[in-house]
Formats: sequence, C-alpha cells, structure tokens
Amino acid sequence: MRLPFLTGYCDRLSVQPGDELNFMVSGRGASQATVHIVRLIHGDENPTGPGFIEREVDASCNGIVEVTEQTTQVGSYMVITNSELFSPAASFTLHAFIWPTTPSSGQQGLITRWSDNCGAALSINNNGCLALWIGDGKDTAELSASAPMQSHVWYFVAASFDAGSGVMSIRQEAVINAYNSRLSRIVPRDDTRRQTSTTALRAAAPEVDILLAGYHGASGVAGLYNGKIDRAGIHARVMSDSELDSVRDGGLPPQEGMLSYWDTTAGYTDNGIGDRLVDLGPNAMHGHGYNRPVRAMTGYNWAGRDDCFRLAPEQFGGIYYNADAMVDCKWQPSFTWTIDSALPSGVYAARLSAGELEDHIAFFVRPKSPTSKIAMLMPTASYLAYANERFILDSPGTEAVTGHTSILHDADYVLGQHPEWGSSSYDHHVDGAGVCYTSYLRPVMGLRPKHRMATTGVPWQFAADLSIIYWLEQLGYAYDVITDEDLHREGIDCLSPYNVVLNGTHSEYYSEEMLDASEEYVASGGRIMYLGANGYYWVVAFRDAEPWCMEIRKLDAGSRAWQAAPGEYYMATTGEKGGIWRNRGRAPQKLTGVGFTSEGMDESKPYRRLPDSYNPKIAWVFDGVENECFGDFGLALNGAAGLELDRYDLSWGTPPNTYLLASSEGHSDNYPHVSEEVMFNYPGLGGTQDFQIRSDLTYMETTNGGAVFSTGSIAWGQALPCNDGDNDVSRITANVLNRLMTKGR
Repeated sequence: MRLPFLTGYCDRLSVQPGDELNFMVSGRGASQATVHIVRLIHGDENPTGPGFIEREVDASCNGIVEVTEQTTQVGSYMVITNSELFSPAASFTLHAFIWPTTPSSGQQGLITRWSDNCGAALSINNNGCLALWIGDGKDTAELSASAPMQSHVWYFVAASFDAGSGVMSIRQEAVINAYNSRLSRIVPRDDTRRQTSTTALRAAAPEVDILLAGYHGASGVAGLYNGKIDRAGIHARVMSDSELDSVRDGGLPPQEGMLSYWDTTAGYTDNGIGDRLVDLGPNAMHGHGYNRPVRAMTGYNWAGRDDCFRLAPEQFGGIYYNADAMVDCKWQPSFTWTIDSALPSGVYAARLSAGELEDHIAFFVRPKSPTSKIAMLMPTASYLAYANERFILDSPGTEAVTGHTSILHDADYVLGQHPEWGSSSYDHHVDGAGVCYTSYLRPVMGLRPKHRMATTGVPWQFAADLSIIYWLEQLGYAYDVITDEDLHREGIDCLSPYNVVLNGTHSEYYSEEMLDASEEYVASGGRIMYLGANGYYWVVAFRDAEPWCMEIRKLDAGSRAWQAAPGEYYMATTGEKGGIWRNRGRAPQKLTGVGFTSEGMDESKPYRRLPDSYNPKIAWVFDGVENECFGDFGLALNGAAGLELDRYDLSWGTPPNTYLLASSEGHSDNYPHVSEEVMFNYPGLGGTQDFQIRSDLTYMETTNGGAVFSTGSIAWGQALPCNDGDNDVSRITANVLNRLMTKGR
C-alpha cells in the first residue's frame, strides 16, 4: 500500500534577510497544501517537557500552493557531450576496464548510445554476462559472453561491430593483477577472451546522448550500473586483437579512428572532481557526472603500495557508480519567498498542511550583521551525515546497540517507501558500498522538528537541538543563529563577532576549515560552550560552491557503519584523508577538554560533583546548585548524561589547566568502551566495570581570555527545558553563559 505523504525541501539551509529561498514540494493524497512560515522554538512532544512550540510569521508566501508528486532520477552515471559523433550505424569498437559489483542484478549499461531498442550498447545482460547490443528501433541483435562475470573483479572488456560484414565481436577478460579484487593472483583463470557472430541487422542512431553506467529508458535513465569503470573509449572502426591487447596491458589506444578516450585518472586537481570526465581524444567528448560518481577510487592497475590518489594518480582511475545514488532530487520549485528584511535571526520552517498531512521544511536565518554577543551554531554538517538514515529500518544490530525495541513512526514508513530520496552516510548502497555523499537537496526526515529516533523514541540531532533554542528563548537570551555551512565558508570571520558560541547536542562532523576556525577563535579569546558529546569527530569535505553536498570516508577506526576499501581513504573533494580527527593528530580533547568515550541508549544518568567544582576560582559555575548530584532528569531517557558520552583524558590532549567539575556514574553495560580505544577485546569494557565510561563536565581557560565549557553528554541539552528551565542543569549552563558572554571574566 502506497502511503499518502506531503513533504519537500528548500534550496538553501542558511539564508539572510533579502535572500530568495525556493521550496520544492511533493505529495500524494493532496492536490493543494496550506503554507505558513513559522519560527521553531521546541520540537520534542514529550509530555514532561514544554511540548511542541512554533510561532507563526507573517510572510508573503503564506497561502495555498498546488501539490503534485514530483519524480527523482536516481543513480550515478556520465553524460557525454558531442555524442552525435558516435554513429552506431557505422563500424565501431567500445572498450573499458570494469569492476562490476552486482553483475547478476539485471541489465546494466556500460558504454551506451541506446534508447528503445535503437543504437548500440556495451552492457551486462540479465545473465550477468558482458553483451553487445545493436538495434534499429524495432529489432535487436545481441552477442554475449558465454560465462557470467564475478562481482568485485576487474575485467578488460571490449566489443566491436563491422558495418560492412555484420560481424559482432566481444571480449571479456579478467585482469589478474588487481590487488583490490576478489580474484587471487595464484588461481588460474579460464576466461573466454573473444566471441563473434554475424548479423544482418544494422543499427540506427537514436537521438540521445552517450551514457556511461546506464542507458536511456522510457522515463529517464535505466539500466543503472553498480561498480567501477576505468579508462574507456570509442573508435570509429574495428580495432585489432593486438591493438586491444596493448590497451589491456596499459597502453594508450591508437589515434587512428579514435572518437574518444576517457582518461579517468585526469582532472584530479580540479575542484569539482568526479563530475567532469576528461576526453583525451580529438573531439572533446567530455563527460559530466550525474548524482556524483565517486572518484579517488582504485583502478584496475592499483598495485597496493600507494594508498592515496595524489601519490600515483595513474593507479586511481576507477570511477564508482551506484544505481541508487542520489544527491539532488531536482524537483521544480513550488513557491518562492524573499526573506523579510525585518525577520530576526532564528530557526524557521515552511509548515505545509493538507488535512491530516503535515510537514515542516526547516531553514536557518542568520542576521545581515551580528545583533548579539551570543551565537547558536547549528550543526548542519551533522544533520547532513544523518540525513535519511535507513539503517534503523533494516539493520539487525540497532536494537542491541540502543537497548530498545524499535518503534517506527509515520515518517519512517514513508521514508521506507521512497528510496529515491537517498540515504545517510550511515547506510550502504544496494551493492554494499558505503554512502560517502549526502546532501540536503532532497526531503530529509531528520530535519523535522518532531523527528525521533525509531530505536529510542528520543529526538535526535535537529529536534534535540531545538531544546537549546527553547532554553535560550525561555531564559530571555538574545542570540544569533549561524550554521556549519556559514562556518565552513567564512572561517573565523563567522565566529569572531561573538563573545560566546554555543554548539548543538551532537556536533560530530567537521571540515578542516571548520575545525581550523574553531581553534583560531578560541586561541584569539573566543569562548565555546560545547553542549553535547561525540563532537569534532569525523572529517568531512565540501566543494566551495556546493555546500549542499558533503563527502565522508569512514576508515578503520571510530564507531562506523561501513569502512572504505584499501586505497580509498582520501576524499576526492579535497584530497585530504578521511576518518576521525583523532587519527590526524587533532583529538577533540585538545579543543574541548573532552572526547568520545562511549555510546548507549538504554538510559541516561545524573552527574556527581568532583573536588574541582569546589575550587573558589571556579565554584561560580555551581551558584544556586545545592545538591552534590544533579541531572537526574531530562527529555532524553530521564537523565542529563546519556546517549553518547565524552570524557576528560590528559593522554589524548586535555589541557592540564582544565577543571574536571563533575562526572556521571552508574552507566550500564549497554555503554561499551568506544572502539577506537580497544586494542584487544576482553571482559570489563562496559559501563558497570570500566571507569572510563562516563560523561565529564569540564571548564578551561585559554589564551587571550578565551574559554571552553564542555558537558560531555548529548542528553545535557535535552535536560535544559525541564521544569520550564528551572533546574540545576539550566542553572549551571546559565552561570557559564552569563560569565562568557561578557568580555571580562
């Protein structure tokens, strides 16, 4: 049963007054929707808290909007320019190195100028065999290899057609020296190297472009390919066996008759790598990628010695295509709004409603110039990382990790029916590869104010961060909203106007530009209130002009849902190594005083004050706090210390002048020690036995009057709203904010 839905997205997350914002809306079960701009104050509907709070805003776009169900083209592939130069009616040769990952999953295009049984295509057929198709628009001739291809094995493939004789030829040959394939070098292969047949059929030229990794179907690109394609080409003649042998052995194709030769190792210095395929042939038949084919991947000739494409680019010609890749829905705008010049900075949404259907399309408004001493930094990079996480729907281990039986919500069911809305960086493509690109140019279920984790029922990321927004509003603080997107683009200039910057509950994903700016800000006298945990953890990268798409490579350390293959640890976007910041010598303890130590989602716990908290130099943090233990409440599993925890650790860079003010205690064994610190598995690594399983509350002073206050817990922010902000967690946070928002200490 197809569920009704109403959803959408906007083309920017961070805007300023005067900016134009486009909203893309799609739905089923409603032909119209009512639009109203609202300011979001609190998202969690937990009855023990303030509940859901929004404030309607007068806006020129408020009113009725027409709704249709908009479609999305999924899959990554290359579109080739000057495609008309390749005529399937004449003699030709197609060749490439390929590494198929799902050869038995159905028809897949490799190099095609094909549509509606017309043209020519080098492809994989329904039997998993390499095939050459030619068609005149009515009839089709196919020649296929006699043996199916194996997954994750490099092959040299070629096909030719002689228009004079009608001879079709095909070649499918495993490449033995592929270190990153499943093919052992010591096991002999018996591949059919060449097969031929003759046909009286003559192909016609369809009015479509050449595609790599797909072919033109009835309603878009179909036959989407899973796997890599390395160095491919087209000749306007039949190449000889010796010429193809030379190409197979690493030689350049002959110039005679060359239409195109796509050197997939070229262009690595371009910003925008992956979307442009360079043709070294005479006709400038360059390619442009759709849905971000993945570059900086090992090729057929990778020797296993150099682990980065910058060291030996000639060995990194593999471009990875995924049949379910999606980075931009490319929906048409349903309405547009120019942000009112008087609109204050804050968290906003376009509320859509049609009968029982409702959705909120969130965005963030920052001021033209700073209006406050306080900035709330919304962790939009982390929102991107978790965008449309699907692992909670089908991963067998999620309930064990969280300690809860999953309870699915309406949004989870809708997301499950719409794979075309893409996945999160915690998910896998259909062939098992990790999702390394994620974007916000699509509906993002987690970027909704009422979103809850299916596994715990607790608000996560954006919805949880609204608890901090509510607290700022409830206590009457003036503040500006800024985002990770702004920080990445502007660096320290984004932070320097503010006396203090508040982080969200889970600022996990940081680009180098963001981390550099944060360190420079604190070193120059800035103050950070790190109100979460597991922050400053994963390395990410953005293209300069495309803040909506983020690249991630999960490596061999850290709590990760997938792991990049050998040789593929470096990001195509910037050339820098992915993974966790700690493994690049920048542990979060150096900046915040605390770093990731455990996660568990069965329950949250309170804190107990430690001797440093009674030091007269720092005791002001606890003004108004009478109890030694505090935080035995919260909207996140009934405590202020939980979900994910950070600890003080001098060995990982916690500055020695850091005050250790309080620690949580009594966590269950559902809180295991974080994996990157476990060299050998042994009993005693759970919360009931390992003293390092705790959340630490810390404060440190830095150079030039700067300071960092860290809570070491994701659940801290969701304790702030309890009792309308009249609680010890709120008092401690307010004491610190009141001190740090002033220039003097």
